[in-house]
Amino acid sequence: MERKDFSSWLEGPPQLNSQEWPGQRLGRPEKGAGSIGRFPRRVGALCLDWGLCMLLSWWLFDFRDLATLLLFLAGQMIAVGFTGHSIGHRTFGLQVQSMDGTAVKPLAGVIRSVLLCLVIPVFFSDTDQRGFHDRAAKSVLVNIR
Repeated sequence: MERKDFSSWLEGPPQLNSQEWPGQRLGRPEKGAGSIGRFPRRVGALCLDWGLCMLLSWWLFDFRDLATLLLFLAGQMIAVGFTGHSIGHRTFGLQVQSMDGTAVKPLAGVIRSVLLCLVIPVFFSDTDQRGFHDRAAKSVLVNIR
């Protein structure tokens, strides 16, 4: 027996994530346009979209929680499904794209939006920072500037 035989288990389990930045294995750049949208911008876009829906819900429906959620769902399905980004995404320089780099198709936008409104799928993400809602829709949220 040699020292190298013991060092393998002393160093811990093998590293499964050999990429240097999120999206590298998807062919995405580290920074700039086309790179994976990071957490602060995602949260900012979500807060802006949700805030606008709360404002509309207050104005149209006397601020009912279900109305806010349905307005958010409708806004996400329409905006993301047809343009690839909502008002919040656009403001923060993000776009939902399919895996080949084109804008997401309407059906994928609907799938992604419904799963986003369920909240739980968002918390399960992979090494490319794609939540279950993005993986199910075969999409990725990227920076556009």
